[in-house]
Amino acid sequence: MDHFPTNWGRPRNDLSDAYGTFPLAQRPYNGGKDMFAEGVKHTQQPIVTGTSVLAIKYKDGIMMAADNLASYGSLARFKSIQRLHPVGKYTVIGAGGDMSDFQYIQSILDDTIIEEFAASDGHTLGPVEIHEYLSQIMYARRSKIDPLWNSLIVGGVKDGKRFLAYVDLLGTTYSASTIATGYGAFIAQPLLRKAVEGNENTLTEDAAMAILEESMRVLYYRDARSLDKYQLAKITADGITVSESRHLQTSWSFAEGIRGYGAQTQ
Repeated sequence: MDHFPTNWGRPRNDLSDAYGTFPLAQRPYNGGKDMFAEGVKHTQQPIVTGTSVLAIKYKDGIMMAADNLASYGSLARFKSIQRLHPVGKYTVIGAGGDMSDFQYIQSILDDTIIEEFAASDGHTLGPVEIHEYLSQIMYARRSKIDPLWNSLIVGGVKDGKRFLAYVDLLGTTYSASTIATGYGAFIAQPLLRKAVEGNENTLTEDAAMAILEESMRVLYYRDARSLDKYQLAKITADGITVSESRHLQTSWSFAEGIRGYGAQTQ
Protein backbone atom coordinates (compact mmCIF):
# COMPACT_ATOMS: atom_id res chain seq x y z
CA MET A 1 0.00 0.00 0.00
CA ASP A 2 1.20 3.51 -0.80
CA HIS A 3 1.10 5.55 2.42
CA PHE A 4 1.83 8.92 0.77
CA PRO A 5 -1.32 10.84 -0.30
CA THR A 6 0.70 12.88 -2.81
CA ASN A 7 1.29 9.72 -4.80
CA TRP A 8 -2.31 8.53 -4.83
CA GLY A 9 -3.86 8.43 -8.26
CA ARG A 10 -0.58 8.06 -10.12
CA PRO A 11 -0.01 5.22 -12.63
CA ARG A 12 1.29 2.14 -10.86
CA ASN A 13 3.79 -0.52 -11.75
CA ASP A 14 3.72 -3.19 -9.08
CA LEU A 15 6.96 -4.68 -10.35
CA SER A 16 8.92 -1.50 -9.65
CA ASP A 17 8.93 -1.56 -5.87
CA ALA A 18 6.88 -2.63 -2.90
CA TYR A 19 4.71 0.45 -2.99
CA GLY A 20 4.32 0.80 -6.76
CA THR A 21 4.98 4.53 -6.69
CA PHE A 22 6.90 4.79 -9.97
CA PRO A 23 5.03 5.84 -13.14
CA LEU A 24 4.86 3.47 -16.07
CA ALA A 25 7.52 3.98 -18.69
CA GLN A 26 6.23 5.45 -21.98
CA ARG A 27 7.56 3.71 -25.05
CA PRO A 28 8.26 5.92 -28.07
CA TYR A 29 5.99 5.40 -31.08
CA ASN A 30 8.07 4.54 -34.15
CA GLY A 31 5.23 3.79 -36.56
CA GLY A 32 4.26 5.76 -39.63
CA LYS A 33 3.06 9.32 -39.21
CA ASP A 34 0.22 10.95 -41.12
CA MET A 35 1.54 14.36 -42.12
CA PHE A 36 -2.01 15.58 -42.81
CA ALA A 37 -3.54 14.33 -39.55
CA GLU A 38 -3.31 17.75 -37.91
CA GLY A 39 -4.12 19.73 -41.03
CA VAL A 40 -7.27 21.64 -41.84
CA LYS A 41 -9.94 19.50 -43.49
CA HIS A 42 -12.93 20.62 -45.49
CA THR A 43 -16.33 19.51 -44.33
CA GLN A 44 -17.42 15.99 -45.24
CA GLN A 45 -20.65 16.31 -43.29
CA PRO A 46 -21.59 19.98 -43.72
CA ILE A 47 -23.27 21.69 -40.79
CA VAL A 48 -24.42 25.09 -42.10
CA THR A 49 -25.84 24.80 -45.61
CA GLY A 50 -27.75 26.82 -48.17
CA THR A 51 -30.33 25.41 -50.55
CA SER A 52 -31.38 26.30 -54.10
CA VAL A 53 -29.92 28.89 -56.46
CA LEU A 54 -31.80 29.79 -59.65
CA ALA A 55 -30.41 31.50 -62.75
CA ILE A 56 -31.74 32.34 -66.20
CA LYS A 57 -30.75 34.20 -69.35
CA TYR A 58 -32.87 37.09 -70.60
CA LYS A 59 -32.43 39.51 -73.47
CA ASP A 60 -30.26 42.01 -71.58
CA GLY A 61 -28.13 39.63 -69.51
CA ILE A 62 -28.28 37.13 -66.65
CA MET A 63 -30.54 37.11 -63.61
CA MET A 64 -30.00 34.96 -60.51
CA ALA A 65 -31.94 34.36 -57.28
CA ALA A 66 -31.15 32.75 -53.93
CA ASP A 67 -32.79 32.97 -50.53
CA ASN A 68 -31.01 34.29 -47.43
CA LEU A 69 -31.24 31.15 -45.31
CA ALA A 70 -28.34 29.06 -44.08
CA SER A 71 -29.69 26.06 -42.19
CA TYR A 72 -27.97 24.56 -39.16
CA GLY A 73 -28.97 20.95 -39.82
CA SER A 74 -32.78 21.09 -39.72
CA LEU A 75 -32.76 24.41 -37.85
CA ALA A 76 -33.41 27.58 -39.87
CA ARG A 77 -30.56 29.29 -38.05
CA PHE A 78 -29.08 32.12 -40.16
CA LYS A 79 -31.60 34.24 -42.06
CA SER A 80 -29.47 37.05 -43.50
CA ILE A 81 -26.87 35.15 -45.52
CA GLN A 82 -25.98 36.44 -48.99
CA ARG A 83 -25.37 33.51 -51.31
CA LEU A 84 -24.88 35.63 -54.45
CA HIS A 85 -21.33 36.96 -54.60
CA PRO A 86 -19.99 39.43 -57.22
CA VAL A 87 -16.58 38.52 -58.60
CA GLY A 88 -14.88 41.32 -60.48
CA LYS A 89 -16.83 43.55 -62.85
CA TYR A 90 -18.64 40.99 -64.96
CA THR A 91 -19.48 37.92 -62.88
CA VAL A 92 -21.68 36.70 -60.05
CA ILE A 93 -21.47 33.27 -58.43
CA GLY A 94 -24.32 31.67 -56.50
CA ALA A 95 -23.65 28.82 -54.09
CA GLY A 96 -25.65 26.00 -52.59
CA GLY A 97 -24.22 23.59 -50.06
CA ASP A 98 -21.76 24.18 -47.25
CA MET A 99 -21.39 27.86 -46.41
CA SER A 100 -17.88 27.55 -44.96
CA ASP A 101 -16.70 26.10 -48.28
CA PHE A 102 -18.42 28.99 -50.05
CA GLN A 103 -16.55 31.48 -47.87
CA TYR A 104 -13.32 29.70 -48.75
CA ILE A 105 -14.13 29.94 -52.46
CA GLN A 106 -14.95 33.63 -52.08
CA SER A 107 -11.55 34.29 -50.52
CA ILE A 108 -9.77 32.43 -53.34
CA LEU A 109 -11.63 34.37 -56.02
CA ASP A 110 -11.16 37.72 -54.31
CA ASP A 111 -7.40 37.09 -54.08
CA THR A 112 -7.35 36.08 -57.75
CA ILE A 113 -9.14 39.26 -58.81
CA ILE A 114 -6.66 41.37 -56.82
CA GLU A 115 -3.70 39.60 -58.41
CA GLU A 116 -5.18 40.10 -61.86
CA PHE A 117 -5.71 43.81 -61.17
CA ALA A 118 -2.17 44.20 -59.81
CA ALA A 119 -0.74 42.70 -63.01
CA SER A 120 -1.94 45.81 -64.94
CA ASP A 121 -1.65 43.98 -68.25
CA GLY A 122 -4.94 45.21 -69.68
CA HIS A 123 -6.70 41.87 -69.21
CA THR A 124 -9.61 41.21 -66.85
CA LEU A 125 -11.23 37.97 -65.79
CA GLY A 126 -14.70 37.35 -67.12
CA PRO A 127 -17.32 34.70 -66.33
CA VAL A 128 -15.80 32.16 -68.74
CA GLU A 129 -12.38 32.34 -67.11
CA ILE A 130 -13.81 32.26 -63.58
CA HIS A 131 -15.96 29.24 -64.41
CA GLU A 132 -12.96 27.41 -65.86
CA TYR A 133 -10.89 28.29 -62.80
CA LEU A 134 -13.57 26.99 -60.43
CA SER A 135 -13.96 23.77 -62.42
CA GLN A 136 -10.23 23.14 -62.10
CA ILE A 137 -10.34 23.77 -58.35
CA MET A 138 -13.24 21.37 -57.93
CA TYR A 139 -11.76 18.76 -60.27
CA ALA A 140 -8.41 18.83 -58.48
CA ARG A 141 -10.17 18.03 -55.21
CA ARG A 142 -12.52 15.36 -56.51
CA SER A 143 -10.33 12.44 -55.35
CA LYS A 144 -9.46 13.90 -51.96
CA ILE A 145 -10.83 12.49 -48.73
CA ASP A 146 -12.30 15.89 -47.91
CA PRO A 147 -14.00 17.29 -51.06
CA LEU A 148 -15.64 20.67 -51.25
CA TRP A 149 -19.35 20.19 -50.70
CA ASN A 150 -20.75 22.82 -53.02
CA SER A 151 -22.58 23.40 -56.26
CA LEU A 152 -21.97 26.75 -57.93
CA ILE A 153 -23.67 28.75 -60.66
CA VAL A 154 -21.51 31.23 -62.56
CA GLY A 155 -23.27 33.96 -64.51
CA GLY A 156 -21.99 37.05 -66.24
CA VAL A 157 -21.85 39.34 -69.24
CA LYS A 158 -18.65 40.45 -70.94
CA ASP A 159 -18.13 41.99 -74.36
CA GLY A 160 -21.85 41.70 -74.99
CA LYS A 161 -21.85 37.90 -74.49
CA ARG A 162 -24.04 36.26 -71.87
CA PHE A 163 -22.57 33.33 -69.98
CA LEU A 164 -24.34 30.98 -67.60
CA ALA A 165 -22.81 27.71 -66.38
CA TYR A 166 -22.71 25.22 -63.50
CA VAL A 167 -19.94 23.47 -61.62
CA ASP A 168 -20.14 21.10 -58.63
CA LEU A 169 -17.80 19.41 -56.16
CA LEU A 170 -16.88 16.69 -58.68
CA GLY A 171 -15.85 19.19 -61.32
CA THR A 172 -19.00 18.52 -63.38
CA THR A 173 -19.72 21.45 -65.68
CA TYR A 174 -22.37 22.41 -68.19
CA SER A 175 -23.90 25.53 -69.66
CA ALA A 176 -27.59 26.21 -70.27
CA SER A 177 -30.18 28.97 -70.50
CA THR A 178 -31.70 27.95 -67.15
CA ILE A 179 -29.88 26.41 -64.20
CA ALA A 180 -31.06 25.47 -60.73
CA THR A 181 -29.23 23.81 -57.85
CA GLY A 182 -30.37 21.91 -54.78
CA TYR A 183 -34.08 21.13 -54.47
CA GLY A 184 -34.68 23.71 -57.18
CA ALA A 185 -33.19 21.28 -59.71
CA PHE A 186 -36.25 19.08 -59.16
CA ILE A 187 -39.00 21.62 -58.48
CA ALA A 188 -38.06 24.90 -60.16
CA GLN A 189 -36.06 23.72 -63.16
CA PRO A 190 -39.10 22.52 -65.17
CA LEU A 191 -40.81 25.88 -64.54
CA LEU A 192 -37.75 27.80 -65.69
CA ARG A 193 -37.31 25.72 -68.83
CA LYS A 194 -40.95 26.14 -69.82
CA ALA A 195 -40.85 29.91 -69.35
CA VAL A 196 -37.37 30.74 -70.65
CA GLU A 197 -36.05 28.27 -73.21
CA GLY A 198 -36.66 29.60 -76.69
CA ASN A 199 -37.39 33.09 -75.33
CA GLU A 200 -33.90 34.06 -74.12
CA ASN A 201 -33.55 36.83 -76.70
CA THR A 202 -36.99 38.38 -76.15
CA LEU A 203 -37.52 37.98 -72.40
CA THR A 204 -37.66 41.36 -70.69
CA GLU A 205 -36.17 42.21 -67.32
CA ASP A 206 -39.58 42.49 -65.66
CA ALA A 207 -40.66 39.14 -67.10
CA ALA A 208 -37.43 37.47 -65.94
CA MET A 209 -37.90 38.91 -62.46
CA ALA A 210 -41.49 37.62 -62.33
CA ILE A 211 -40.40 34.12 -63.41
CA LEU A 212 -37.75 33.91 -60.70
CA GLU A 213 -40.09 35.30 -58.06
CA GLU A 214 -42.76 32.71 -58.87
CA SER A 215 -40.16 29.92 -58.83
CA MET A 216 -38.84 31.09 -55.45
CA ARG A 217 -42.41 31.11 -54.15
CA VAL A 218 -42.95 27.52 -55.27
CA LEU A 219 -39.71 26.50 -53.59
CA TYR A 220 -40.76 28.20 -50.37
CA TYR A 221 -44.00 26.22 -50.42
CA ARG A 222 -42.28 22.91 -51.11
CA ASP A 223 -38.72 23.06 -49.72
CA ALA A 224 -38.40 22.78 -45.94
CA ARG A 225 -34.92 24.36 -46.08
CA SER A 226 -35.96 27.54 -47.86
CA LEU A 227 -37.01 31.01 -46.72
CA ASP A 228 -39.42 33.68 -47.92
CA LYS A 229 -36.60 36.25 -47.97
CA TYR A 230 -34.38 36.26 -51.05
CA GLN A 231 -32.09 38.36 -53.25
CA LEU A 232 -31.86 38.93 -56.99
CA ALA A 233 -28.63 39.53 -58.90
CA LYS A 234 -28.72 41.19 -62.31
CA ILE A 235 -25.70 41.15 -64.61
CA THR A 236 -25.85 43.27 -67.75
CA ALA A 237 -23.45 45.23 -69.96
CA ASP A 238 -23.88 48.12 -67.50
CA GLY A 239 -22.55 46.11 -64.56
CA ILE A 240 -23.69 44.07 -61.59
CA THR A 241 -26.62 44.78 -59.29
CA VAL A 242 -27.45 42.66 -56.24
CA SER A 243 -30.76 43.67 -54.68
CA GLU A 244 -31.57 44.10 -51.03
CA SER A 245 -33.53 41.26 -49.44
CA ARG A 246 -37.01 40.88 -50.87
CA HIS A 247 -40.00 39.18 -49.24
CA LEU A 248 -42.28 36.75 -51.04
CA GLN A 249 -46.02 37.27 -50.88
CA THR A 250 -47.45 33.91 -49.85
CA SER A 251 -50.78 32.48 -48.73
CA TRP A 252 -51.32 29.42 -46.56
CA SER A 253 -55.10 29.54 -46.22
CA PHE A 254 -55.43 26.49 -48.49
CA ALA A 255 -53.70 24.37 -45.84
CA GLU A 256 -56.77 24.50 -43.58
CA GLY A 257 -58.64 22.14 -45.89
CA ILE A 258 -55.86 19.57 -46.23
CA ARG A 259 -56.26 16.32 -44.31
CA GLY A 260 -54.05 13.29 -44.78
CA TYR A 261 -52.87 12.92 -48.37
CA GLY A 262 -55.41 15.19 -50.06
CA ALA A 263 -57.96 17.94 -49.64
CA GLN A 264 -60.93 16.75 -47.64
CA THR A 265 -63.97 18.71 -46.52
CA GLN A 266 -65.27 16.19 -44.01
